[in-house]
Amino acid sequence: MMRRAGIAMLALLMGAAPVLAHDDGAREQDSERIAPSHEHRDGIRPTAAPSVLAPFDIVHAKIRTEGNVAVFHMAVSGRAGATRPTATGSFEGSTVFSYVWPTTIDPWEVGFDHDSGILALAVTSHPDFDDTPLFDESRDGDRANDGGEWHMHWVVLGPDEACGLGALKVQDIPEGAAPRLPRTWPGVPILIDSPGWQPMLDRETVEVRVPFDDISVVRGANFDGVTAGLRINASAHAPLLCVTDVFKVASGDLSLPGQVND
Repeated sequence: MMRRAGIAMLALLMGAAPVLAHDDGAREQDSERIAPSHEHRDGIRPTAAPSVLAPFDIVHAKIRTEGNVAVFHMAVSGRAGATRPTATGSFEGSTVFSYVWPTTIDPWEVGFDHDSGILALAVTSHPDFDDTPLFDESRDGDRANDGGEWHMHWVVLGPDEACGLGALKVQDIPEGAAPRLPRTWPGVPILIDSPGWQPMLDRETVEVRVPFDDISVVRGANFDGVTAGLRINASAHAPLLCVTDVFKVASGDLSLPGQVND
């Protein structure tokens, strides 16, 4: 019920402007990662929109499976990842840019509570803070300075009009609450996971490969593609992380029409 309500709320915003394998030991993928595909067939294929900044102008979104691996794929009309947020020097009020695949997968399957919101895979950049404390994405020996590098999260989204009329947020963890959380939760008071499955951005393509113990939970899911900006609020419970700008939705209306492997 919460997932459907949240989807409807994000649609309003647009009108306005397995247990995972990583539960048994997440790891940062090495430099020998599989190159992303530049073939953009099937899935959701919107037309290019000159009014959208090209690095966020979605022209293809798809999820396919290869054995027990789910491949989250997106293509844009420009160079993926070419535009990142400008650093502000402050955590409060800072900006997050993201490539997002909202899904109908139950958040339970990646370590959260059942039906706790809309489970989405997000590839994000935010130079003012680091939320992947287990991993050194820039490979410079410092695990706390990589927020500006493009990296992957699971997030659980839900509606909150404190973020704006019809807007979504990453679900907060209220003070004193003890929700079910993945082992690689980064310790911030929102429903987010930092499992270390690193994205590949090459030319027009963004792609993330995520292993599942039970790939059937992915094969039966629906999805959409979204590019968006999010904003960190001044208070950890105000809420903390709001969706403030939706650049483009692959389906146009966030109806989650995508079917895995189609």
